[in-house]
Amino acid sequence: MHFALTAYDRPGALPLRLEVRPEHLDYLRAIAGSIVFAGPMLDAEGKPCGSIIVYDAEDKAAAEKLVNDDPYSKAGLFERVELKGFRVVVKDGVVNA
Repeated sequence: MHFALTAYDRPGALPLRLEVRPEHLDYLRAIAGSIVFAGPMLDAEGKPCGSIIVYDAEDKAAAEKLVNDDPYSKAGLFERVELKGFRVVVKDGVVNA
């Protein structure tokens, strides 16, 4: 089952994001088999201000563990997070309705 994370950085947290980024990327590499896609949200200036990650997890509890184990979460980067079930309808230009 897929779960979409939308995580909003705390105001002024870009230095923390940049500091923790290498650990975050190592973590993403370690759990790559559980990620459908991932990337930063960008503000009007093109700077990271949050994250969107779609996980492939057994259930919501497993997805929550993936979120909580992320170095960004552990560092307190996020002001607010939303984790909801997600259905992929279009992938790689193919509609699977």
